[in-house]
Amino acid sequence: MSKSSISVTVKLFAAFQEAYGVSELTLEFPQETTVSQVLEHSIAQYPQLEHWRDRTRFGLNLEFVSPDTLLQDGDEVVLIPPVSGG
Repeated sequence: MSKSSISVTVKLFAAFQEAYGVSELTLEFPQETTVSQVLEHSIAQYPQLEHWRDRTRFGLNLEFVSPDTLLQDGDEVVLIPPVSGG
């Protein structure tokens, strides 16, 4: 019997961390979920994150990836909005 869902760790920075109030989440998704669907999930929960939809980059297991990259069970996803500071 195959597992129908996957568990991923999501690291949050800047606006994402502010919205959730934590720096890391563990979330369950169906198999065949892409990294961009993690962003969609976040925006659905916190509509104020819509502003970052087209500006967020994605990291997967310490590498930048394209939005259509499929997730695997146990992956670490990073949502990376643009940040500035000094």
